[in-house]
Amino acid sequence: DLLNADAREEKSKHKLKRMIQSPNSFFMDVKCPGCLQITTVYSHAQTVVLCGNCNAMLCQPTGGLARLTEGCSFRKKVE
Repeated sequence: DLLNADAREEKSKHKLKRMIQSPNSFFMDVKCPGCLQITTVYSHAQTVVLCGNCNAMLCQPTGGLARLTEGCSFRKKVE
């Protein structure tokens, strides 16, 4: 049904095949488990992101989404 598209089904479609095109990536605030400093990280980061305060590794790149280090918490940034 074109008027009442299922949200779950739309999210699983390719970003260009959705009724309203939208990116899969986002920015997020990641909290360091050691010093509790918050760092802004791109969801599809292609390099290792280190904490600016204690040099702990916050996330490591994979083929798509960056994998957060165990113990790190995050929240999506709102525009």
